[in-house]
Amino acid sequence: MARAEPISAAAWYTDRTSAWTDWDVDALVAAKGAHRISVVVPARNEAPTIGSIVGGIRRDFVERLPLLDELVVIDSDSTDDTAAIAAEAGAVVHSARDIRPDLGGFRGKGEALWKSQFVTSGDLLVFIDADLTGWGTHFVSGLLGPLLLDQGVRLVKGFYDRILDDGSRRLATEGGRVTELVARPLLNLFWPDLARVVQPLAGEWAIRRDTFEQLWVPVGYGVEIGSLLDVYARDGLRAIAQVDLGQREHSHQSVHDLAVMAAEIIAVADRRREQSDPTSERLWQFHRVDGWTDREVPLHERPPADTVTEL
Repeated sequence: MARAEPISAAAWYTDRTSAWTDWDVDALVAAKGAHRISVVVPARNEAPTIGSIVGGIRRDFVERLPLLDELVVIDSDSTDDTAAIAAEAGAVVHSARDIRPDLGGFRGKGEALWKSQFVTSGDLLVFIDADLTGWGTHFVSGLLGPLLLDQGVRLVKGFYDRILDDGSRRLATEGGRVTELVARPLLNLFWPDLARVVQPLAGEWAIRRDTFEQLWVPVGYGVEIGSLLDVYARDGLRAIAQVDLGQREHSHQSVHDLAVMAAEIIAVADRRREQSDPTSERLWQFHRVDGWTDREVPLHERPPADTVTEL
């Protein structure tokens, strides 16, 4: 696909930002045509939430409306009942490590999404996080709108107001801590065209298969910013759209867990800016009780899926 003509960040925001309410579900079903649509939910130890997510999506877009062709959960080393609950709710469930075992396996969200390409057939892929507690099935239809009705769009990012988990039920219009302290500053400094992507790390996004299968995919939480930067580099700003999905609530991670995520995102972004590799894969952290500990930062990236030799 030829790279789209340049557009300013301000003009892009006006032209490529919509709300989920802008996309009528019946119009999407009519526009589907020959497209095959796969929803993929990467999950690890999400037994409390996976059933409602799978069940809601299946009810609204498989049973009530013929919008989806596949609803797939990629289980990433869960030690709870995530896989069984997802299957009972109506998803096709695959263990990430059982998909193409000849390619080895890594723990991580990006790995699950990369592996999903080998067990799905949709030309449109929608990714939904498995830890959502406050959400709506309109996440799926909202993300599909730009892909189904604008052939120039290759990648769609969701954004939303976050419901704080401090007991107040207050809304926060900004993104999460890693988004605001790491991802957005990186984009503003080094990729200013992307400065108006509201939540570059949002776990709800959609992409055309023929685009995703040509991207290098970080195996951990760097998958979102890596895909955003790579689609921008390949196809230009016009190939990216974003949709306001309303409100989102999910479980929050500790600051130390977020630090590992932040280190990975910095490494993924730096690799794309400088074409250089980080010199360390460890992140040292201080705990008052445990003292200094070091944790591995997932820096491996999977090659474009369309370059992987078939069995």
